[in-house]
Amino acid sequence: MSKIKQPNSRHCFICGLENPIGLHLHIYEIEPGVIETQYIAPDHFQGYPGVLHGGIVAALIDEVSGRAQMGSDPENPRFMFTGKLEVKYRKNVPINKLLKIVGKAGKSKRNIAEAWAGIYDAETNELLAEGSTVSIDVPKDQFDVSRLDELGWKVYPD
Repeated sequence: MSKIKQPNSRHCFICGLENPIGLHLHIYEIEPGVIETQYIAPDHFQGYPGVLHGGIVAALIDEVSGRAQMGSDPENPRFMFTGKLEVKYRKNVPINKLLKIVGKAGKSKRNIAEAWAGIYDAETNELLAEGSTVSIDVPKDQFDVSRLDELGWKVYPD
């Protein structure tokens, strides 16, 4: 299975490599419309002792589901914002344990797309949380894709 690394930015909370409080995720397209990443949540993102805060769980699902619709061309990404997010918390998501997070693109028409993401225990492959999103393309007049390098938007080496 060949993986294509998606770009990171400088300051995004999820993927921003220069964000001092960010998650610094590296995201890979493992097949068209399917992406995957891994994450170990640190203590300072816990809600209850040993449990990842639900807001961080939702942020992970939001980002990874949206990234599934982004495509693999770093020069022409599909930037979208979330119109609707629904999260199902199935089990406590642990901190200090390797998680696998998967996103899958769903239906897409014109400027709206659906997607799904799930957070798994990487060791047991048990689904801990999942969610679906409806996302809307960022209007062309709101974001100039010719300025991606100002965001640090590029594929960084691992």
